[in-house]
Amino acid sequence: MSTPPFLIKPASPVPARRWRWGAVTLMAVALLGLLTQWWGPDPSVQNLGQTLMAPGVDHWLGTDHLGRDLLARMGEAVRVSFWLALGSALLAVGLGSALGLVAAWCRGWVDRLLCLCADGVAAIPALLWVLLVAALAPGQKWALYSGLVLTAWVEFFRLVRSQAFATLAGDAVQAGRLLGFGAPYLLRWYVLPPMAGDLLRLWSYAIANAVLAVAALGFVGVGLRPPTAELGLMMTEALPYYDAAPWLLAGPVVLLVLVVGALQSVTRYAWKGTV
Repeated sequence: MSTPPFLIKPASPVPARRWRWGAVTLMAVALLGLLTQWWGPDPSVQNLGQTLMAPGVDHWLGTDHLGRDLLARMGEAVRVSFWLALGSALLAVGLGSALGLVAAWCRGWVDRLLCLCADGVAAIPALLWVLLVAALAPGQKWALYSGLVLTAWVEFFRLVRSQAFATLAGDAVQAGRLLGFGAPYLLRWYVLPPMAGDLLRLWSYAIANAVLAVAALGFVGVGLRPPTAELGLMMTEALPYYDAAPWLLAGPVVLLVLVVGALQSVTRYAWKGTV
C-alpha cells in the first residue's frame, strides 16, 4: 500500500544550503589564492615605511610588521596550505587503500602484519607523529608531506580493509573467480565502487585535518619557515602586535575557520549517498 501524498514529508532544504555555502566559500578562497598570485603584490616584499597600516584603499587588509601586504600573504598561505593538504591526502588515500586491499586479499600473516603497523601508528597522537617527522627537517615541505601521510593512511586502510573483506566474501566475487577473472578486474568492478562514496568523504576530512595540522605546526614554529606565508606562521608573527594591529591576527584566524568549516560542510552534505 502506497503512502498518501499528503503524508510524505518534504526533504529539508537545509543540507543543500549548507553544502552550497561550503562550496561557494571554497571557491572564494581558491579565487583569493589565484587572483593574489596573478595580480597582487609580492607577499615577501618588505616596506618598513608602511608597517602596521590599517586596512585601506592601498592595502585592503592592511600590512604586517614588515610592511608586507596582508591580503597577498593570505593568498600565498591559501596556496601553500591547500597544496600541502591536497597532496598529503591524495598520497594517504592511495597508500591506505592499496594496503587495505592487499590485507583483505591476502589475509593470513600479511593481514596481521599490516594491522599491527596500523595499530602502532594509531597508538600515538597524529599531531605528535607530524611533529616528530617535521622536526627532522624543519621548514621542509617533504617532511610535512611525510608526517601528514604517515598519520592519515591508517583511516583509509581500516575502511578499505573492512569493506573489502565483506565484498570479497560475497557471491558476486566468488562467481567472478569461478569464471576466471583476475584480481585487478574483481577489485576494479566489484570491490572499489561500493566504497567510493566513503573514500570521498574520508578524503575531505583528511584535507581539513591536514590544513589544521599545517597551521598548528606553523603556530608552534616547527612547520614552514619565513618568509613563506602560512596561516599558522602568520598567527605567530601577529601575536606580538595584537594590541596595535588586531587585524593581523583576525585575518588568518577567520580564513582558517572558513576553510575548515566549508570542507566539513561539503563533506557532510554534498556527498551523502555518493556511490
